Amino acid sequence: MKLRALSLPAALYAAFLPLASAAESEFLQCASRPNDSERLKCYDDLASARLRTSAPFQVMSAEAAPVGPAPEIVVPERERARKERSYLTRTWNLDGRNRENGTQLTPLRPYRTSYLIARTSSRTNRQPASPAPGHTTATPLDLDALEAKFQFSFKAEIMNYRQIDWLGFNDFRLWGAYTQQSNWQAFNARNSSPFRETNYEPELIATFGTGNTASSLKMVNLGLVHQSNGKGATNSRSWNRAYVQGGWEWDNNLSMLARGWWRIPESVVNDDNPDIEDFVGRADAMIRWEPSRTQSVTLLLRNNLYLGHNRGFMQLDWTTPVFVGKSAKLHAQVTTGYGESLIDYNHRQTTFGLGVSFREW
Repeated sequence: MKLRALSLPAALYAAFLPLASAAESEFLQCASRPNDSERLKCYDDLASARLRTSAPFQVMSAEAAPVGPAPEIVVPERERARKERSYLTRTWNLDGRNRENGTQLTPLRPYRTSYLIARTSSRTNRQPASPAPGHTTATPLDLDALEAKFQFSFKAEIMNYRQIDWLGFNDFRLWGAYTQQSNWQAFNARNSSPFRETNYEPELIATFGTGNTASSLKMVNLGLVHQSNGKGATNSRSWNRAYVQGGWEWDNNLSMLARGWWRIPESVVNDDNPDIEDFVGRADAMIRWEPSRTQSVTLLLRNNLYLGHNRGFMQLDWTTPVFVGKSAKLHAQVTTGYGESLIDYNHRQTTFGLGVSFREW
């Protein structure tokens, strides 16, 4: 009798050992699926199959075996971390999960924040000027301190290469990006509510991903950017730059993009703003904190890196969890310093704005 009692657990162990190994293999197959919906469906199917196959082994009577809730499928910690994609990861597709099935075309993705606000200035620039010959407004402009300001910004992935293993980088992407920012005298009815300034900013960006998952350098961007206001003669402003930008993240909710640039030289005849670097600066940093996916605080800092005549710009944006309809959130903005727009590149002011920012598509 004692020998038979010992042989029964041994037989059960031998029977269930292959099932445990198979279950582990199946869980690993589910975790390796890149698509969220496919991965969750895989876990659901696996759980259902386990419940069905476990029925024949329930030899205990109903009275001896109380019925309880179905066993919970525990998703591995690594799987939960994959679902909580950080800001840089999801906006620059650093994990390669933003892929379209069955097509080579990539959708437009958010670049900078798109918003619409009403903002007021502490010191309106009624007589824009530049040291370039013929670039000073002769007659002061009739402008309101209160105006509408809006920005829309997007990018699209042109090409990508995975697993390049070059100088510490493991993937490469090329993006085309575009940002447009407008200052609209919407409340200036006496002058037919003109657009005071619109800045156009196309970019070409090469992104090198490091593949780091811990708190460290996640990416390096090399960019070419043109910015102009599309105006002629007196009010024309434009410049071209090449830049290097690094991206860092900490704890999935704090990130920083910092860059320095070199202005591509122009001839004296074509240069609308020869001293723009002394005011708008030579470097900037954008620090973003996301306490939740519905709220963010972004701080933009620019500086000319001169100790003697130091000038800079600061912009603080806060998107709140308060939704306006289904596609927008309440958005507050404060700026101070030089270069809120190109026409104001050498004009110092402080602005306060409130409006809405639009969700990331």
